Amino acid sequence: MSILSIENLSIHSASKRIVEDLTFRVEKGEWLAVVGQSGSGKSMTASAIGRLLPPNVKAEGEVVYNGQNFLSLSGSAMRKLRGTSISFVFQDYGSSFNPFLTIGRHFDEYQKTHERKSKKERVQEAKKALASVGLPEAFYKRYPSQLSGGQLQRVAIALALLFKPDLVIADEPTTALDSVTAASVLELLAELKEKTGCTVLFITHDLRHVRKYADRVMVMYEGTIVEEGEKEEIMQNPSHPYTKRLIAAIPSLQKPRLTLVQERQKDVAAT
Repeated sequence: MSILSIENLSIHSASKRIVEDLTFRVEKGEWLAVVGQSGSGKSMTASAIGRLLPPNVKAEGEVVYNGQNFLSLSGSAMRKLRGTSISFVFQDYGSSFNPFLTIGRHFDEYQKTHERKSKKERVQEAKKALASVGLPEAFYKRYPSQLSGGQLQRVAIALALLFKPDLVIADEPTTALDSVTAASVLELLAELKEKTGCTVLFITHDLRHVRKYADRVMVMYEGTIVEEGEKEEIMQNPSHPYTKRLIAAIPSLQKPRLTLVQERQKDVAAT
């Protein structure tokens, strides 16, 4: 059953067409990976879904969630849905935090925006959320600058899942992290997905993460969808030339890539 239906979505600025006529579904409980090189329209699509596009960029079409077209909702109605029914984990996690507020204040403001609970209850919920992502209660009183990148991204995930949303959009959440920290963050997201039953729309350019976590894959190139299907089918039998090039570029320990010298020697030998 589809939790989100995108119909004929186009995104454009005054001078440029960014995304052209996208139509796809996100099924309930799945991990859908949207892949493609930088500039292919992945993040703009995510922003359009959440009505987070810059003022000079417009979206047309339909983004239907539980029978509601996000693109036609009022601003106040959309704000009620963001953070509760649908939430985001951004690539630039640092900009999601005010450096002058403690982590606890971020949780407190987030909760006061969406529900009415006592101060004591809000503190308990925040500390419980921190524990769910493997962070100690002491972090509640710390400032963002006192946390590492991986720790801060874990806080961002805890905030995103605080109200058990149906849909989590993770927009390149590991790009700014080292490989070890990135792996731990994705493992955490996968674990929390299993616990809460949420759906994950995962935007990335790294097919190694797709291979490990995704159920289905959608490939974007220059603002359009060029291929879509089950992960195993896409990874093992890609049909579009662009998808084939993406998969061929995945680093492999079993078949290391040739150096430029080796490539040259191979070409000389072939002649």
